[in-house]
Amino acid sequence: MDPLEDVLTLVETRGHLSTSLAAGGRWAVRFEPPQGVKFNAVRRGSCLLEVDGVGGPIALAEGDCYLLTGPRSFTLRSDLETSPVPAGPLFARAEDGVARAGLGDDVFLVGGRFSFGARAQELLLDRLPPVVHVPAATPHAETVRWALTAIDEELTRGQPAAGLVAEHLAVVMLVHVLRLHLARDPDTASGWLAGLSDPAVAAALTSLHREPARAWTVAELARAAAVSRSTLAVRFKTSVGQGPLEYLTRWRIELAARQLRQGSATLAMIARSVGYGSESALSVAFKRVMGTSPGDYRRQQAGPSSPLRGTPS
Repeated sequence: MDPLEDVLTLVETRGHLSTSLAAGGRWAVRFEPPQGVKFNAVRRGSCLLEVDGVGGPIALAEGDCYLLTGPRSFTLRSDLETSPVPAGPLFARAEDGVARAGLGDDVFLVGGRFSFGARAQELLLDRLPPVVHVPAATPHAETVRWALTAIDEELTRGQPAAGLVAEHLAVVMLVHVLRLHLARDPDTASGWLAGLSDPAVAAALTSLHREPARAWTVAELARAAAVSRSTLAVRFKTSVGQGPLEYLTRWRIELAARQLRQGSATLAMIARSVGYGSESALSVAFKRVMGTSPGDYRRQQAGPSSPLRGTPS
């Protein structure tokens, strides 16, 4: 697996579709801070997006989509003068999966959100800017449009398991949006996500993720990246913020933590699976990274989970 695929799998990425929005004339709708990562795509027409604490309005054209990566209130509107109405009551009156604002339907947006597991904030969301805007003319936008069209077809045809297929297609869309973001705005990413923009660092990260239990050395990673040991060490530290072997330790601990959350494997089994020769070696590394022992971590995670609930649009 590559690092992006690994992390999206580790943080248990799930797509959730929600009510669409049709609007026309002069209109504005104010949304409360979303749970998880919010996305909308403009399927018809154009509008403006305002996000609290993020500069001025963003013009959205037909075919554009965007991600909101944090819990910030936002407004979708036709113009800057119209006073917004709250989204809650508007979406409560939705019919056939479509809420309506203003007069007419010359603007149509589909949307939803992505929810994640326990470690998403640190591993993924903190690495992204508050808003990721994908204009229709940019690379990967065609695949995003394909995914949205396929989602529409699944939901309108009413085939068996259409909702499940549509939610998986939404995750496909997320992957392409993140790829585009990395290609277009590498300087706004941080940590491992920023490392994917450097070919040598990306090659080293891929090697680490492919064989996390292997006893890697920096020299071996440098050969896999086709650069010198010193070059890799500097570039890895500059982009990712830590050295290759420190990153490997932290990734192993993330893998161990997932096993502690999700299964009943013994600590010795987990230690072997992530590259530690003994329970004590894993315990020392785990406490250094996570601030608690593996046993205490497992007990803390054993309580009932509270999955994110759907929100309008």
